[in-house]
Formats: sequence, C-alpha cells, structure tokens
Amino acid sequence: MSLIVGSILIPSAFGQFESGGVNKQGTWYVGEGLKKGDFFRYSMCHVDYKECANFEIEFWIKGDKQVGSETKWIAETVVYDGNKIIVGEMELGKVAPEPTGGTPELGVYRGAFKSSIVWLSAFATSDGSSGGKGPKAFSATSWGKIGNIGGEQIRPKAIETVTVTAGTWETVLIGWKTGGYSSSVWIVDDFPFPIKAKTVTHVSEGIPPTEYQFELLQYKQNVTKSPFEGIVSTSQLASELGCQTNYEKTVSVKRPTKNFNYQIHVFYGPTNPTQGCEMQWLISFLSKYDDTEFLNQVQYDLLLVDENLKPLRSLAQDEGRPFIYSPSGQSLLEFIVESKPGIARYAIWVYGLAPEGLVPSQSDDYLLIEVPISPLQGTIIPPDQTIKIPDWIKNNAGWWAEGSIDDSSFVQGIQFLIKEGIMKIPPTSQGIGTGENKIPEWIKNNAGWWAEGSIDDSSFVQGLQWLIKEGIMKISS
Repeated sequence: MSLIVGSILIPSAFGQFESGGVNKQGTWYVGEGLKKGDFFRYSMCHVDYKECANFEIEFWIKGDKQVGSETKWIAETVVYDGNKIIVGEMELGKVAPEPTGGTPELGVYRGAFKSSIVWLSAFATSDGSSGGKGPKAFSATSWGKIGNIGGEQIRPKAIETVTVTAGTWETVLIGWKTGGYSSSVWIVDDFPFPIKAKTVTHVSEGIPPTEYQFELLQYKQNVTKSPFEGIVSTSQLASELGCQTNYEKTVSVKRPTKNFNYQIHVFYGPTNPTQGCEMQWLISFLSKYDDTEFLNQVQYDLLLVDENLKPLRSLAQDEGRPFIYSPSGQSLLEFIVESKPGIARYAIWVYGLAPEGLVPSQSDDYLLIEVPISPLQGTIIPPDQTIKIPDWIKNNAGWWAEGSIDDSSFVQGIQFLIKEGIMKIPPTSQGIGTGENKIPEWIKNNAGWWAEGSIDDSSFVQGLQWLIKEGIMKISS
C-alpha cells in the first residue's frame, strides 16, 4: 500500500527517529478481531475527496467469499454524503482489510477508507510471513517510518482514555510528526480499526491542511440481519424520477469576480439542470494576472441567492462547515438542485486566501452565475410555484365553459400546456377513465371561474392535474 502524496517525503536525508513505546502488553494489527456480524459507522473525511468534506460510512460484515486464490470479507456498505446516499458492497482482504473491490459507485469512498481508517496496514498486518508486516507490539519503539528515505517514525506514544460518539475507550495513541506538526491515530487492543484520527499533510511552510480525520460513531456485534434493508441509493431514485445520471460538465463560465480580485473558471453539468436532480460544478480559482496560475488556500462558498444577493442556501452549511476550503485552487462540488424552475442565481463567494485556521486579510469578492433550471420531467407543479398561462388558452376555457367550443378543442389547449412544459403530468398518473375526452359538465364551472379571474393559474392547473390523475380527463401522449 502506498501512502498519499504529501506524507511521503520529508526534506531530510535520514529518517528522523524518536523513541516510542508504551507500557502495555500485547500486539495489534489492522483487522484484529474482525468477524462476521460486525457493524461500524464512521464519520470521516480525506483530503483527496472534496478537500476533506465530511461524510458518513456504515458497513456490516455479512460474511466472506472466495475471490480467486484469496478469501475476502464482504461488507454491505452505505455512504451518506450530504444529500446523497450510496448503497453497495466492499470486498476486504483478510490479511490486511483494505477494500480492493466492490460496487463501482463506492470507489471514491473506498479510497478514502483505505487511505485513512486502514492505512496502518502498511505497518501492521495479521501475517508476518511472505513479506507481510505482522502484528506490532505496543511496547515497540517504532512501527516503521513514512517513505523509503527520510521518513518520520510511526510510534506508540501514550495510553489515553478517549471518548467518541460510540463510547469511551482505553486507547493507544499512535503518532508521528510531519513538518513540525503532529498527527494522531487512536487504536484499541483487539478492535479491528482505529476509533479516531486527526492527521495533517506535509507542507514546507504555513499551517498544513487536514489530511484525514475520522471518528467511530457506532459499533455493534453479532448483527445477523442486514441493517440496510429498504435503503436505496439516491442515484437509483433519481433515475426512476427521470433525472440525468450520466452527464458531462460541458457548460463553461470564465470571468473575473465583481471587484476583479480573482479569475474564476467554472464547468458545470448537466447542460440543463433540473429541480430535484444532481448537479456538479468544477471550480478553478485563478490569478487575476495569469489565468494559468492556480490560487491556493481559498476560503469560499457556493451560495444560492435572490435578486438582492440575499443567501437562500449555502453549500458549506449543508456540509456543516463555515466555508469550503480549497488548498489546491480547484474544487469539485456535487449537490441536489433545490431551486424552482426558472433562473437560479449562484454566487461563488470568495472570503479570501488563508489557511483553514486563519481569517483572510482580503475583502470578500464574488462571481454571480445565472443558471436556467428546468422542471423535472413528469412532475406535478408545486402549489406555490408561479405559473403563467397564455391568454389564448384562458379564452378557450371561457368559450368552452359557455359551450362555444367542444371538449376536443379544449383538450388540445391542455395538450399545448403539457408540450410547452407549463404543466407536467407523470405518465403513470393517468387515470383509468373511458378515454373518450368526455368531461362532466360541472367541471366547466372551474374553467369559467378561471377565465373570469376568480381563481389563479396555479389553482386551475392543479385542478386539471387532478382530473387527469383521476382519469376524468384523458390526454394522449
């Protein structure tokens, strides 16, 4: 297993040795005590995934199976990432329980799991034969070092009582220093994975950003039935609702911010974002002097704002953070579109350039991007949504109520509303009426009231939607 870039090399020709070891008998390795029926829930983040945006991962060891020449644990897995739910499986090795396969949609989260919770398997595994690392003693002065040359020593440093959401544990603190800053992982004897971690990347100067951190939220043993029954991935639900699930970020916007402090280049997709569906933004923060130079340590947010720039939604707050942090100057954001159909105003609000722990010295600046949002295909228009229907249809409704035109002519006007996206009717919600477009006389009263202005457009459309759903009015596709 290779560790992530940023923790591999230290600017020194020799490994920096600092004696460790604690007064505790026994050994430990990653996966120690792991068994069928174990259930874990972690809160975690990793710098390689959206600059350490937090998510939760749950996994249940339902058994094992033979994969080639190796027997692996099979873990049913659910990830909760903001508004997204991803359901699938992970395959975990038995010598080192690193995820080596499973559901493709879990790939990025498996990577974060491997590079954080189980990364100690680079030093401690159950099998020391055939080149394996073998278990490591708590009393050992060192468990190894990061990197082949000039790495920091990984060592047991202290025995500490630690309280996390899952409970209170007597732990052994495994720690190391990089760039003068300490990183810590807390492990428990006879427990498969660390229960807590807080680590930093190596930087040559300044305050280093978080590399990864996690905390055990829940642990159960002897769970005999899948705890995930009935949980469905949001991608599956989105597909069933008619959302695009395979799309490219093809729309490009490149402009300076309002006060010309920065340049911002955005690619987003899908091309036609839809209310209730997923959208992705790739944001690059560039120097105002050179659009090939990425800025770093950017503190910012993506806000949905009204016409007066009043924030209606904050992606940072959605993730439980005061701001989104981009040490590299490039961020990938994924979120569910909550805006109503029409023009949505998104503001990339830059608070300034500074490490996470410091307040930027620059003034705020922003770039406003207007995005047309489409209604979801096949959805009924919400009651509070403003609807504007062409006057000629209102005239038709009045004539129909008076008996000047027949039912078929009126239905043609309704079909126009559907075709133009003014009214959305789910194909499956068409009722089981006679299909003859024969509409009861009393319903014409509604059309007459609408034509006179006694009821508004939204009320009229909702009434038509109900008629179609109940099968009273039949509309051909």
